Amino acid sequence: MTAGIDTPDRRGRTGLDQHGRGLTGNPRVRIREVELLSCHWYVLRNTTFDYQHRDGHWSREQRETYDRGDGATVLLYCLETRTVLLTRQFRLPAYVNGHPDGMLLETAAGLLDDDDPEAAIRREAHEETGYRLGPIQRVFEAYMSPGSVTERLHFFAAPYDPARPATGGGIAEEGEDIDTVEIDFTRALQMIRTGAIADAKTIMLLQWAALDGPFRHAQDHRRGAD
Repeated sequence: MTAGIDTPDRRGRTGLDQHGRGLTGNPRVRIREVELLSCHWYVLRNTTFDYQHRDGHWSREQRETYDRGDGATVLLYCLETRTVLLTRQFRLPAYVNGHPDGMLLETAAGLLDDDDPEAAIRREAHEETGYRLGPIQRVFEAYMSPGSVTERLHFFAAPYDPARPATGGGIAEEGEDIDTVEIDFTRALQMIRTGAIADAKTIMLLQWAALDGPFRHAQDHRRGAD
C-alpha cells in the first residue's frame, strides 16, 4: 500500500499515479507509465511516454513533472499616484540559486486551491496586503516553467487606494512573513533592468502595464516628449 496511490496521503489524495494516463489530445504522444516519486505536499511524478517526431519515428522519453496546482497573481496599481503595491518575502529556491538574500519583490499571488482564479486572487490579495479588491481585470494566463512544472498562472490587475494602509502579512500559521512595498511605477520598471525585481510574474505584469495596461498612455506620452 502506497500513500497517494491506494491509500490517502497527508492531504487525503489517492490515485496520484493516474495523472495524464487518459490524455488523447495529441496523437503523437502515448503515455506508458506514471511513477509517483513524492507527494509530501505537492506532487512529483516521473512519466514515461512514446513520442512521434516530425520525421515519423517514435522514441521512448521520460520527464519529471512537479504539480503544485494552478495559481493566480494580481498587479495592484494606482493611476493617481503612479504607484504599484508589491510584496516582499523570503523565497528559499531563489536564495539557494544565487539571489543575494532570497527576499523577492513580487505581485500578490497564491494557489487556487479549490477556488476559481478570481476568487483565489481576491483571497490572496487580502491575506498578503490587507486590501479587499473592487473591480478586477483578467489579463492573461501563462505556463511559467513548462519544461518541468505543471502550474498555469492566471494574471489579473486591479486598482488600490494608497490612502488606506496595507495591513496584510500573510498567514503566520503557514510560515508566511510578508511585507508590502509601494513603488513608483517608473522606478519599478527600472528595477527590472537592474535586477532588483527578478520575479517572472511581476516582470510580466509590470511590462504589460506599461505596454498595454493602465500606464500605457503615460508611457506613450513620455516617449513623445523625448
